[in-house]
Amino acid sequence: MVDAVGRFLDYLRFERNASDLTIKSYREDLTALSDYLTESFEGTPDPADVSTLDLRGYVSALHDAGYARTSIARRLASTRSFYRFLQREGRIDANPAKPLRNPRASRQLPHFLSTQEIGRLLNAPPRDNPLGLRDRSILETMYSAGLRVGELVQVSEGDVDLKAGLLRVYGKGRRERLAPLGSYAIQAMRSWMQRRQLSAKESPGRQAPIYVNKFGRRITTRSVARMLEKHLKTTGLDLRTTPHTLRHSFATHLLDRGADIRSVQELLGHKSLVTTQIYTHVSTTGLKAVYEKAHPRAG
Repeated sequence: MVDAVGRFLDYLRFERNASDLTIKSYREDLTALSDYLTESFEGTPDPADVSTLDLRGYVSALHDAGYARTSIARRLASTRSFYRFLQREGRIDANPAKPLRNPRASRQLPHFLSTQEIGRLLNAPPRDNPLGLRDRSILETMYSAGLRVGELVQVSEGDVDLKAGLLRVYGKGRRERLAPLGSYAIQAMRSWMQRRQLSAKESPGRQAPIYVNKFGRRITTRSVARMLEKHLKTTGLDLRTTPHTLRHSFATHLLDRGADIRSVQELLGHKSLVTTQIYTHVSTTGLKAVYEKAHPRAG
């Protein structure tokens, strides 16, 4: 089982060109599966010996352990991909994961900030020191371009064209897209880059990171989350807000102001329109609230 998982991860890395984060997620999911099967079989099983019934027991154990439905669905997706790979390799005759069905997901509306709250957050970082300029640029860029935090930290000098107001972004599955930057984000990035200090490891050039920590090294997603939390506390905004909330707010505000959903899909880098459609529910909810408050015959 361990060898099979290792070959699958090598396939993802070298043949599918999967990102480090994707490989890390698959490794965690399949390690959990392997641990469960090893305990269930009282020894490490050969993947060919695992049945659909065994995998149903794994799913049941995840439910019993209190895993969220989204987490269970992700682990099932990893399991299906792993067994499809083994079937293509000729290691198994039939895919025991194929009959498994995802748990029915609850449709929760994403948390987002109002335009007034976004304004408070974006104005929170100070302008009189380099880290304040960096934080302001990070927040402005994430909201302006609707970036995932993982996309933001990977941005390098060669990905930025401030004159054109465009940012090259590498999303999930290394899909590339161009994201427009607004005037506030452009100005904030210019101000930060004038004060940015790179470490000796991060020499200037097209591969140099745009956003670095106080040591001049490429910033991490965890650092961005900590930075955001600090500014949320100073502004008194909802502490449930995460870096992804800026992306949710970006999409919601565009739709509220008349952007068509196909354009928002492209800007977000969503592969499927279904993923984007949740934001139409947010906008509809807002419109209904305005209607019920303002229309004399609404209720």
